[in-house]
Amino acid sequence: MRTVSRGIVLFIMLIASSAIPAADPSPDWTLVSVKGERVHLADEVSQQTTLLFFWATWCPYCKALMPHLQSIRLEHGESVKILAIHFRDDDDPAAFIENAGYDFTVLPNGDDIAKVYGVWGTPGVIIVDKDMQIVFDLYKLPRQEAPQGENSHKRKAAYRAPYWAAEIRMAVDAMARSSPRHTGK
Repeated sequence: MRTVSRGIVLFIMLIASSAIPAADPSPDWTLVSVKGERVHLADEVSQQTTLLFFWATWCPYCKALMPHLQSIRLEHGESVKILAIHFRDDDDPAAFIENAGYDFTVLPNGDDIAKVYGVWGTPGVIIVDKDMQIVFDLYKLPRQEAPQGENSHKRKAAYRAPYWAAEIRMAVDAMARSSPRHTGK
């Protein structure tokens, strides 16, 4: 009887461990911020939870998600940093962020970095842990369909952004619980 019980426990453990997705390694890179500072990903992730936010000024989904990201950033204080990687856009990202009052690190000219991560459209959110592993990718979330008849991108964005933000917040909170470097506010 004991052998059967151990076999069942081992079987359950095997199934449970296969359900946990393995993290993908993140490439390392360096970009120059709009303030002229060199931002090296490996340095950033060693200091705090780092969200890579791929966006464009024209993107209604980005605009709907940004207040939520700012809220997460403020809730976690210095233990969370948002690298706003601007791509597929010719507008002024620094002016947009400043006018909106966000305290993201703005990295223009992010087209090549977006390609490396397979980010083809906006928004994209990737969270990289201190071991340079991708622990969250917005593109891997199940697609949330807007209610029937919601055809404008602005309305779809307003519907989807809270769901995305909740998933991002859960990932950031999980990292904060598991890391002694996160002291919160």
